[in-house]
Amino acid sequence: MKAVTVGSATVDVIATVDSDDIERMTLHNSTASFLLLEPGRKVDATSVITQTGGGAVNAAVSLKRLGFDVSALVKVGDDHNAEKIVDRLTEIGIATDLVRTCDSEATAVSVMIASHDRNAAIFTHRGANCSVTDADVSAQSFVGADLVYVTNLSNQSADRFPDIVARAKAAGAFVAANPGIRQLTGKTAPFFDSLPHIDLFTCNFEEARALVPSMMERTGWDRETEAAPPGAPVLEIEGFRLPLTAWFRRVHAFGPRFAAITNGGKGAYVSDGHSVHLEPARKANVVGTAGAGDAFASTLAASLVKGLPVSKAAAMAAANAASVVAHVDTQSGLKTWDALLADIA
Repeated sequence: MKAVTVGSATVDVIATVDSDDIERMTLHNSTASFLLLEPGRKVDATSVITQTGGGAVNAAVSLKRLGFDVSALVKVGDDHNAEKIVDRLTEIGIATDLVRTCDSEATAVSVMIASHDRNAAIFTHRGANCSVTDADVSAQSFVGADLVYVTNLSNQSADRFPDIVARAKAAGAFVAANPGIRQLTGKTAPFFDSLPHIDLFTCNFEEARALVPSMMERTGWDRETEAAPPGAPVLEIEGFRLPLTAWFRRVHAFGPRFAAITNGGKGAYVSDGHSVHLEPARKANVVGTAGAGDAFASTLAASLVKGLPVSKAAAMAAANAASVVAHVDTQSGLKTWDALLADIA
């Protein structure tokens, strides 16, 4: 089977700092937490490593290990970091014929500072990731693809999202999309207009909440908001309140056959339009959460394309995400198809 991933490519610099050298402050009236560094002080790191990453690259590695022939449609600068990304893709056996080069922007770079619970603070220069043009994503890019997986797109690149999913669908591919919060809230109308071309839409719980006001505006308000049984999950934001099952029902009405909401250690919900499956999170020694979302979403998409039922596809996705968070980088934990089957057996 053939897959194309679309989205970001970055060089990740990951510094792991001992807990004694960094403080964390958590606000009591908020869920926000902050890492504190002393100004002017040179802090020793227990390790500093450089890896390739970005949503499209992470998903490409994931799908390659799951047995797909993969091409990554990403945009990089004309620089040494671009060579690192291309060399990494080539090393793994991922086709680079869809890698585009930007003359005016540098290849994207992220710097991650990991400490305490190892949930890294990430500094990102998006660079060439923001410069995808219409010419970069021609319909020919998706010919023969069984799966097209579209990750988060930023700025100008996000403007291409409707054309990307429409062209992928026209090429006959199963289209999976995992956009980020900035795309969902900043490009909301184009996103909803694109849903008829998407087979699987995946987001996290906070992103699902952020969509509620726009979803209610488009689908109307009714008494189903009062119908959630006691203890049932509810998405609530800015005075809008929508049971999880109603959220899924409305998403399916826009077009997607499948939809999923991830919720960290609380597990994930996957709907096929008839029922909602809750997949519990796997126990893991969490070292870093970067890359877990793309591991889950890409594995879920691959499993559905290969014909697995929702419950088994969700279990495969959860197992791969749990393996990824046990590593500080975004790719070392990604497993093969057979390894995941063995995990869930």
